Amino acid sequence: MKGDRVEIVIDAGGNPRTYEIVATKAGRRVDVATRRGLVEVSEVTRSGTPVRTARFMASRILALVEHPAADGEKD
Repeated sequence: MKGDRVEIVIDAGGNPRTYEIVATKAGRRVDVATRRGLVEVSEVTRSGTPVRTARFMASRILALVEHPAADGEKD
């Protein structure tokens, strides 16, 4: 749903970096999958087609926070 977002904090060799994946249009959602030491965060359409994907090594992730869209942000 538009407004879904996932915040990822990565250990980048001494100083943390923050990345954010956001569902930018109505009908899109953000999916998180963990596979073989990788965490994959994707913005996905209603039909399941990934629009944008980010992959992170699970051993480097300090925090992964999912922020679901609030009810007032529906389109």
